[in-house]
Amino acid sequence: MRPDDGVVHDGRNGHNGTTDPYHKNPTLERDPYMSEDTASEFSEKQAGVKRIEAVSKAWTKTSLIIAYVTLLLIANVTSLEIQVTGLLTPYATSAFQTHSLISTIYVVQGVVSAVIKPPMGKIADVFGRLESFCITIFFYTIGYIQQAASHNVQTFASAQIFWAAGFNGLQILQQIFVADTTDLLNRALFSTLFDVPFLWTTWAGPEVGSAILSGTSWRWGYAIWAIILPVCFIPLAVSLYMNQRRAKKMGLDVPSPFRGHTAVQVVKNLWFDMDVFGLLLLATAISLILLPLTLAPGASGGWKNPSMIAMLVIGAVCLLVFPGWEMSKKLAPKAFFPPNLFKNRTVVAGTLIAFFYFMAFYMSVFPYFFSYLQIVQGQSVVTAGYITRVFTFSSTVASIVVSLIIKYTAHYKYYVTFGAVIYLTGMGLMLAYRTENASTGTLVGTQIAIGIGGGFLNVPVQLGVQASASHQQVAAATTVWLTLLEVGGAVGSAISGAIWSTYIPSKLQQYLPPDQVADYASIYGSILVSADYTLYPPGSPGRSAINRAYQETMRYLLIGALCCATPIVPLTFCLKNYKLDEMDQKVTGRVIGNADNRETKKRGWRFWSRR
Repeated sequence: MRPDDGVVHDGRNGHNGTTDPYHKNPTLERDPYMSEDTASEFSEKQAGVKRIEAVSKAWTKTSLIIAYVTLLLIANVTSLEIQVTGLLTPYATSAFQTHSLISTIYVVQGVVSAVIKPPMGKIADVFGRLESFCITIFFYTIGYIQQAASHNVQTFASAQIFWAAGFNGLQILQQIFVADTTDLLNRALFSTLFDVPFLWTTWAGPEVGSAILSGTSWRWGYAIWAIILPVCFIPLAVSLYMNQRRAKKMGLDVPSPFRGHTAVQVVKNLWFDMDVFGLLLLATAISLILLPLTLAPGASGGWKNPSMIAMLVIGAVCLLVFPGWEMSKKLAPKAFFPPNLFKNRTVVAGTLIAFFYFMAFYMSVFPYFFSYLQIVQGQSVVTAGYITRVFTFSSTVASIVVSLIIKYTAHYKYYVTFGAVIYLTGMGLMLAYRTENASTGTLVGTQIAIGIGGGFLNVPVQLGVQASASHQQVAAATTVWLTLLEVGGAVGSAISGAIWSTYIPSKLQQYLPPDQVADYASIYGSILVSADYTLYPPGSPGRSAINRAYQETMRYLLIGALCCATPIVPLTFCLKNYKLDEMDQKVTGRVIGNADNRETKKRGWRFWSRR
């Protein structure tokens, strides 16, 4: 067997008699040295995968640099946007007297984030990377516009659907693009490139957000990105389009899988290729199970409300039907959750780690820690923003460090275990120092610990999951991992919302002085009231009652976060300890890194290579 077995070659290798339509182009024929399994995998590759493999062969060094520079520019814009709008969300919801519904906003984001990654991964596989990027930027822009123009919390919440579709679609496409253009040794480092902007936006975001709140309004804080992002996307779109044309001129073009088909056949093919019904089942199940957790405490009748019960029952039924649908080769021949992926212990352990990692995060740092810092600790908007974003900064630094270590050691598993222990320790410290009189330095220290743990967890686990998949399934494996990550975040947000909306009102009524009990609804409904130290000055009975209510509720959230983080440590031992430089790189065309480890040992490191 040849060392580059399984790769689509440029040479004319002769027709083997198959009826595969891609043999109309001799440059895309199967290699005669392919094993039967590899040849079968090639024939099952979808058009988008074949197209990016063809485009990869047409990349020039300049065009690839332009693509990465543009993606890094987009990452700078989106990371600054996240920092700014993250500070604006409590004020947007407070403008509608619904501060407690922050968790519902994050649940909507989490649900959409979870269910949008599979179709975006599928669109990238079926149609191509350029088409997918265009769709995500469109959704992103619509989300910005709708958030800026919303006049009630329902409209603002529905805008999260478009925003989350754009944000998470862009996230998965960035990772897929890196998987297409790098080898395994360099993949972690280049995946981390898109986190580098957080090193400066972490500190710039609170200042920009505060300036927007004081100078204009929270609406403008959303509207400006609808102009900036599409402009920044233009160079990437041009680069991908020009390389598709270059590939076509080189004879590497992949014909549309729908050419020569009727509209009915196209719809049928899309139905199966994108696993539409399976994704609808997943979206329905997650939405109808999680949303009642945040909505029921404030609904008429609470959990006895028929609407809440109906949502839970229908959601549970969809969740039970979903695995059966995905495992049926007849109903879901191109299942988003390929059954063979879940026979791999690294994929299973990696997705569970992602689930618990984000679940714990959304019960501790987000969504209410920022509000807690302003209400209980009396921090300003800027200072509270800085403290909550210490996690982002420290996790980014840690991810860069671990990516470099992986590049030069070719191991990843040890760092995952290390990160899990630090992450769990950080959660414990956050619980221990959540008291009202905790110093700012102590609060920052807990976020540094959690951030270091998160940085050592995130990148290596994703790399291990990707290393377990074939090139056809790299997009699927990546999206499965990211989907479970977001589901964990949605579950954490839902539980946070349930705890917050259950305990804050009752504790406010319990602790507020008799003459202020009637004000509990306005205190609970707006951070502008609960964090107003002039209306409720330090030492006053009202301020003591407010701080006690929020502090005790935050303690419940952190206990839950600690419990969620605990399973991560034993799960790390289930990961396979791959030696990355000895594995099939599963990429074709021009890639960043080494094409063949044996050749590398003879000639030394090369930055550019072709497979």
